[in-house]
Amino acid sequence: MTSIDHSHWAQYLFDSATGAREVQAITKQVDDLSIDDAYAIQAALLELHLANGDSLAGAKLGLTSAAKQEQMGVAEPVYGWVPEATVITDGIARLDELIHPRCEPEIVFILGEDLAGTNVTGDDVLDATARVVGGIEVIDSRYEAFSFTLTDVIADNTSAARVVIGDEGVGPRDVDLLTLGCVFEVDGKITGTATGAALLGDPADCVALLANHLGKHGQKLEAGWIIMAGAPVDARPLGAGTVATARYSHLGSVTVTGKD
Repeated sequence: MTSIDHSHWAQYLFDSATGAREVQAITKQVDDLSIDDAYAIQAALLELHLANGDSLAGAKLGLTSAAKQEQMGVAEPVYGWVPEATVITDGIARLDELIHPRCEPEIVFILGEDLAGTNVTGDDVLDATARVVGGIEVIDSRYEAFSFTLTDVIADNTSAARVVIGDEGVGPRDVDLLTLGCVFEVDGKITGTATGAALLGDPADCVALLANHLGKHGQKLEAGWIIMAGAPVDARPLGAGTVATARYSHLGSVTVTGKD
């Protein structure tokens, strides 16, 4: 078995993202890319971003709906990071910095305390969370035609590109997160509706899965971080002039606009 050069593929994906140009999927170029190799590439990719002057704003999950897991043939979510440079403060996604962006609503936890270890529960997540807010993530696979395997997307930091975080929020126990509603509109048309229960039954349990995943590697979720629990509805293309709005019960609305 040929060993995978994690640093090489991390640089490959870093150059793709910073140059806003699509590249061929890694699995089309190597015979066997394991999940462990994919996360090692992801870790090396994060180090490149940090060495380039970025910082870490939080972490994220992907594939947190049962339908998406079944489609990809996996039994648990995938995990990635949220660099500070990806957090949009003006609601504008600049398309010249992206390749083929799509947008999706996110339920976001803002931590008030660290979450560490391998036995973190949903209740632990609620105890450690300062507030829950609405958000929209802009995903942007670096691969040609937005086509990839599970290990490709893990290596590519789960297609993380941009995120908008809402101003309104609630305490984690002030509402029932399972029935928290989300309506996603793109250019005034409703493209999806869901509740928090769409995220594997409970968004807090999703965050616990992420904390436990990191705990196995001696890492933790840190106070002050934003944690994206996942998208309850499907992503939609974000083009020039596209206006996407996620309306949440109790969390207000969040909007992102695509701009050339």
